[in-house]
Amino acid sequence: MYSGSSDGEGLDASSVASRKIPPASSMLWVRNLRRFIGSGAGLGSEALMELETKRILLDIFKEKQQKSAEAGTIPSFYKKKPEDGSISSRVQRLAKFRFLKKQSDLLLNADDLDAMWVCLRENCVIDDATGAEKMNYEDFCHIASVCTEQIGPKCRRFFSPSNFMKFEKDESGRIAILPFYLYVMRTVSLTQARIDMSELDEDSDGFLLPHEMEAYIRGLIPNLAQLRDMPGAFVQMYCRIAAPKFFFFCDPNRRGKACIKKVLLSNCLQELMELHQESEEEVTDTEQAENWFSMTSAQRVCDMFLALDKDMNGTLSKQELREYADGTLTDIFIERAFDEHVRRGKTGRGNAREMDFESFLDFVLALENKDTPEGITYLFRCLDLNGRGFLTTADIHTLFRDVHQKWIEGGNYELCIEDVRDEIWDMVKPADPLRITLSDLLSCKQGGTVCSMLIDVRGFWAHDNRENLLQEEEEPEEES
Repeated sequence: MYSGSSDGEGLDASSVASRKIPPASSMLWVRNLRRFIGSGAGLGSEALMELETKRILLDIFKEKQQKSAEAGTIPSFYKKKPEDGSISSRVQRLAKFRFLKKQSDLLLNADDLDAMWVCLRENCVIDDATGAEKMNYEDFCHIASVCTEQIGPKCRRFFSPSNFMKFEKDESGRIAILPFYLYVMRTVSLTQARIDMSELDEDSDGFLLPHEMEAYIRGLIPNLAQLRDMPGAFVQMYCRIAAPKFFFFCDPNRRGKACIKKVLLSNCLQELMELHQESEEEVTDTEQAENWFSMTSAQRVCDMFLALDKDMNGTLSKQELREYADGTLTDIFIERAFDEHVRRGKTGRGNAREMDFESFLDFVLALENKDTPEGITYLFRCLDLNGRGFLTTADIHTLFRDVHQKWIEGGNYELCIEDVRDEIWDMVKPADPLRITLSDLLSCKQGGTVCSMLIDVRGFWAHDNRENLLQEEEEPEEES
C-alpha cells in the first residue's frame, strides 16, 4: 500500500538491510578524539593522575592474569607479606589506620551513651505490674528520632526493626529499656576492643601474638578501676600472667597466636572487663581471687611460683612442682605433665628438663579450669600414658594407684581400686566399653571430676564426700 517514499524513490527491505552503519572506530572524529584524550593533552593534573593509576592497575591485573594462566588451575594458597618499609607495606598500614579511624568515629562515646539512656527513660512507660521501664515499637521509633537529633546518625543503626525483635516482649508487645541499653553498651565495647586489637595486629592477619596481647592488656590497665592503682614495677609481670589465659582458651592448637574474633567472643575478655566496676561495689575477696585477671589472683600466682622455686633459678624441677597444692598431686601426673607440656630445650641444672613460668601458667590454668573443654584436653594428654588417644582399664588402674597410696598415707579407709575403676566407667559411659576417649570425657559432663579423681588425692576426697560437702553448702543458705 505504501510502496513509495516521500521523495519519490522506492526503498525495499533488501536495500535498507544492505546499508550498514560504519563502526565508531572508523569515524575520523572518533579517532581524533581518542588520540587527543589518550595523549593526556587538555587534562588537569588530577585527571592525569587518575589515568596513570588506571594504567598501573590494568598492568597489574594483566600480570596476575598471565601468572594465573601459567600456573594452571592450582589456586594460590600463599601470599608473601610485604617487606617492612616497602611501598606496599606503607600503603597497607595507612589504609588500615584510616579504616580503623573511620570505624572509631562511628562509635558512641560515653556522653552519647549517657544521652541515649536519658532519652530512653524520658520516653518510656512504667509497667504497672512489675514497675519495669518499657517501650513499644512506636516509642522505639520516637526515641530513635530523638536520639538521632541529639546524638547524630551514628546511633540510628541500633534502632532497626530487627534489633527490636531480638528482645523479649510482654503481652502488650513492649520490651524493657535496660536490656536494650546494655546491648548497645556491649556492642560499643566489643567494637572498641576489636579496633584496639586490630591496631596492635602488626601484620593484619586477624591474630594477636603474645607480645601484642600483652600490649593490649597494658593499655587497658589505666581504664580498669580495680587495676588503676597497680604498682608500676608489677605491670610487666601482670601482663605476663594475664595474657596466657587468652591463648589457653583461644589457641587450642598452640600455634602461639590467638584469633581476634575468638578473643572477642570468649569469656576471658568478659572476665577482664569485670574489673571496670569499683572495688567498693560489693566485690568480695573470693570474687577477686576467682577472677584470673584481678590483682589478688595475679599476685597469688606469682607468689606461688616463687615459693615453689626453691633454688630461685626461674624454672621448676619435677621435685619442686610436687609441692604444688600441698603435695596432693600424684607423681605419675607430674611426670606426664613434664612429658607432654614442658617445652623441649628448657633445661635447668645439668640435663634435667624444667618447667618455665609460661608452662607453669598453663599448668595452673588447666588445674583451675578442669571442667572446661580446654582444661580436660590438657589433662587428658597427661592421662593418656601411651599416647594412643584413649584410656584402658589398665591405664585407670595405673593412674589411680598413686592416688590410692596417698589416700592410705592420709589415714583414710581402705579402697578397692577395681571398684573405683568401675565407678569411673559408669560416670563416663564410653561409646566403646573397652576404652575412654577424649570425646567421651567431654560429652559425659563429668570429665573434670574424673580427671581430679585420677591425679589429685584431694580431688578424689571431694568426690567421695560430695554428699556431705553439698549438705554443708546448703546449711548456710538456709540460715541466711
